[in-house]
Formats: sequence, structure tokens, C-alpha cells
Amino acid sequence: MSNMNDDSARYLISTVSKRSGVKSDLVRAWERRYQAVTPTRTTGGHRVYSDLDIARLKLLNQATNKGHSISQIAQYSIDELKNLLKDGTETEAEPLLPKLSNNETANIAERYIEKCYAAVLAFDARALELHFENALVELGTEVFIEHLLTPLLTIIGERWRIGELRPVHEHMASAIIRSLTYILRNNNPAPKGACRMVVSTPIGQLHELGALLAAIIAELKGWQVTYLGANLPAEEIAAAVKYTHATAVTISISFADDDLLLHKEIRKLKKLLGNDVSLIVGGRAAGHYQPLLNEVGVINIENYDHFRHILMDLEANKTNQDNAKQ
Repeated sequence: MSNMNDDSARYLISTVSKRSGVKSDLVRAWERRYQAVTPTRTTGGHRVYSDLDIARLKLLNQATNKGHSISQIAQYSIDELKNLLKDGTETEAEPLLPKLSNNETANIAERYIEKCYAAVLAFDARALELHFENALVELGTEVFIEHLLTPLLTIIGERWRIGELRPVHEHMASAIIRSLTYILRNNNPAPKGACRMVVSTPIGQLHELGALLAAIIAELKGWQVTYLGANLPAEEIAAAVKYTHATAVTISISFADDDLLLHKEIRKLKKLLGNDVSLIVGGRAAGHYQPLLNEVGVINIENYDHFRHILMDLEANKTNQDNAKQ
């Protein structure tokens, strides 16, 4: 993409992110991998962007959210991007990425799992980041999370437990994945009237990646998500629900230890939420607490498809309730 920055206005990336709706890390990724924009630099070495850059980023953001691949449209002019977005139609030059078959998806994801695990084993953070970036382009966000990231995290956890990996390997991978989730969070604001959700982990559950991934899936499905991080007591999660007027809470349980405190916290949270707010529980250790979850009456996530159906059902219920009030 040739530099079109002939206008005098210059903005730092923080301003560009706010005005374009594209998060800073994603701007840098698009710039580095695809030359989607070509900022200039100040004498102090800071990147500065123009009004035209901001306009391009806005259009690119809209196009990628409609399913177009950034790798295919990064070099489009502003006029070409506008034409691409007209009436939601697609140009012959830029079709949507072909839908992968289940076998193709599985094969691509499996290859990336092997590459990513090799990078973790070699303690090569840069290689791991590059494999993640390439996989996101090929697979898309939801497939990336379900078929690559989640199995990879399971493998890393298992290999750590048998001693093939040191704790530092798991920490390195988790740190990179945590930073990646910032890019994966939906750039578009939730639509007006969207269902609201609070996501966290209960007290004593320190690993937050499962909760982060649940938040991303919900945002991709149009929910307005307030992510609270890990290790929160029931009363604080309930307070966040009150402040945000959320209709659902999702918590992730990653480790099982028969801690009576967790039993107490889940019961307390369900009681504080009452019947008007749905409590959804997932995570790789959630099944360990199945008798408790059944007793309390929470919604237990079986897999990602099930979680999506849960979200759809809750949205439909909210729509019916809203219509009944009119």
C-alpha cells in the first residue's frame, strides 16, 4: 500500500485506535503483516497516522467484521473498500474466504498445534506469536479458539503435569495468549439493546484463560461483556451484575481440589443472582463439580457449540420478555 499520508493531521496510535475502532495491537499487526497503513515517524521515533489512515482502518474493520480476510483486502484503496461494503455485497475480486470442511479445519488446526507446541518446548516466544497470527488468518477467530487454542492449552497443561514442560513454559505461553486475547476481543461495540454478561472466575480459581475465551465468544455473538478477571468472591461478581444490569454471569473453573470454599461461593453467587440472572459455568474442571452444579441449578457448558446455543436461547428469552412488556 503506497503511503497516502498527504494531509497535515498526525495522530498517535492511541488516538487512531479510539477514532477507528481498531485496537492498538491490531493496528500494529495489520501494519506489520499486511502494510494496511503506512505511518510516518516523528523525529522522536513515534509512529504518527493521518486522517486517511484512520478512514482506511475504519473501512477495513467493517469489512473484516463482515467476513472478509484482512490478508486479501489490506491493499484495497478507500474507494474499493467502500464499494466492497455497499449494501453488504461482495465484489468478484474479493470473495469471502471459502468455508473449510470439518476435515480441512481439523488438519490445519492440528498442524498449527504441532508448530505451536514445538515453539513452546523450544521457549521461542516469537515463533509462537507468528504461528498464532498465521493461524488466525487461516482459521478465523472462533475456529482458532475452539480447534487450536483450547486443545493446545490442554496439551500444555498435561505435559507440564508429567514433567515434559517446566512451569516457565506454561507461563510464557499463557502470557502470549493473554496478550493475544486483547486483539481477539471484538472491535465493534455491541448493538443497542444487546444482552449483557459478566465474566470472571470464582475465588481461588487463579487461571483466567478459559474465562477470557468465553468472553470473546460471547462478544463475537453480539453480547456486551464486562470482563472482571480472575479470583473474585461471589458478592463482588454480583455487584458487577447490579452495576451493569447483566442478564447472565459466566464463570470458569479450571482446577478441582474439593475445596469447600468453592462449593460455598457457587451457592452464594446463585443466591445473590436470583432467578432473573442466569449463572453459566464452564472450564475444564467444571465436570468435577457436576453434582453441585445440578443441585444449585446453573447452566453447565458442555462445549463451545453448546455455549453458543446457550447464548442464543438467553437472547431469545430476553427478546420475548421485552416484547411482553410492550
